[in-house]
Amino acid sequence: MTAPREMRLAGVVVAGRPGLADVHVHGARIEAVTPVAGAPGPDTDVVLPGLVDLHTHLRQPGGEEAETIDSGTRAAAAGGFTDVFAMANTSPVTDTVDRVERVRDWARTASARVHPVAAATIGLAGHDLVDVDRLADAGVTVFSDDGRCVDDAALVLALLRAAARHGTVFAQHAQSGSIVRDGVVNARVAATLGVPGWPAEGEQAVIGRDLALAAATGGHLHVCHVSTAGAVDLVRAARRAGLPVTAEVTPHHLVLTDADAVRHGPALKVNPPLRAAHDVHAVRAALLDGTIDIVATDHAPHPARTKTGSWQDAAFGLTALETALAVTAEVCTSGTTVDWATVARVLSTRPAEIGRIDGQAGRPIVAGGPATFCVVRRAPWRVDPADGFSRSSNTPFTARQFQHRVVLTVLDGRITHDSRDR
Repeated sequence: MTAPREMRLAGVVVAGRPGLADVHVHGARIEAVTPVAGAPGPDTDVVLPGLVDLHTHLRQPGGEEAETIDSGTRAAAAGGFTDVFAMANTSPVTDTVDRVERVRDWARTASARVHPVAAATIGLAGHDLVDVDRLADAGVTVFSDDGRCVDDAALVLALLRAAARHGTVFAQHAQSGSIVRDGVVNARVAATLGVPGWPAEGEQAVIGRDLALAAATGGHLHVCHVSTAGAVDLVRAARRAGLPVTAEVTPHHLVLTDADAVRHGPALKVNPPLRAAHDVHAVRAALLDGTIDIVATDHAPHPARTKTGSWQDAAFGLTALETALAVTAEVCTSGTTVDWATVARVLSTRPAEIGRIDGQAGRPIVAGGPATFCVVRRAPWRVDPADGFSRSSNTPFTARQFQHRVVLTVLDGRITHDSRDR
């Protein structure tokens, strides 16, 4: 990382502002945003607030073969992210104040700010709550057993009561154990592959129950990786009713289907699984109309050897930090025009608000604001895992061409990624 004293971005589009502008940076602040003559073209660079990922698996401690805080945040910076929320399913689990502080210590020299997510239950075992009060006092804003569902309604009730008390968030991995059992692919293609199915009802049953508990407590429920049309309907109704619920969708659930899973095999095994085309249409529409608040990567790196073999033996998960912006821009494109304001909302502003870090992240590009942003260039490119910064290469988008790519990421005036001259 380098810390430029001054920087000028000339003739750029600033997300949410009309026309062209020059952006002047001095130290850690934006000194000025000055309108300039001319009209934006399709190849004009776009400046977005630094991206925020509410759902990242950095694997450290315990899974350093797949990823480390250093490698994962370098991948994040290459994808335009300045802030990532690190999920708790490490070894040992991030379920105490001491373990939260250890993650923060490791992240002091990282390429992005790391916000530890605390487990919701001790050891992710689903039996006993963590010490929510102490963890919240230590600055934890999000609690989640992601990778596993908190399937016990009494525990969810307690978590949402605590969320209401502290202003924190409970992020639920919605997967009913009694319905899903050992399912590994979308139920409608399971017979074709000869493996157990993961039915949509396994997601929807948990969401429906948890929404009722959120209504009863006022606690903030965040639904991780929504994947089905039925789940979208539940969240939409809850939003209309004014319930304290937010939701996310992953890049892969926005553009890939269960047909891709059948075609490519266990390399595309992910939890929840890739769904039918009508589900993809539903989650895309929900993202664009605001029913689903954000895109969250669920970046889940794995060594190559764990993504081969049978459907039942392969690991769940896909990498996503370095391709999330490209996917989101594609989804937010109408004709040849990208709705950059929506991209900024779903990848920066709203995740910062949900994660309670909007005082420092997701800030607009304005004079006096923090010099924390990324620059996106229209530059068609094909995904090659060998060019990435993650320790793992389990991207679902190998050889896929995208139209937009992050070329510069700046965090408080420090350059964390720069590929403008490539």
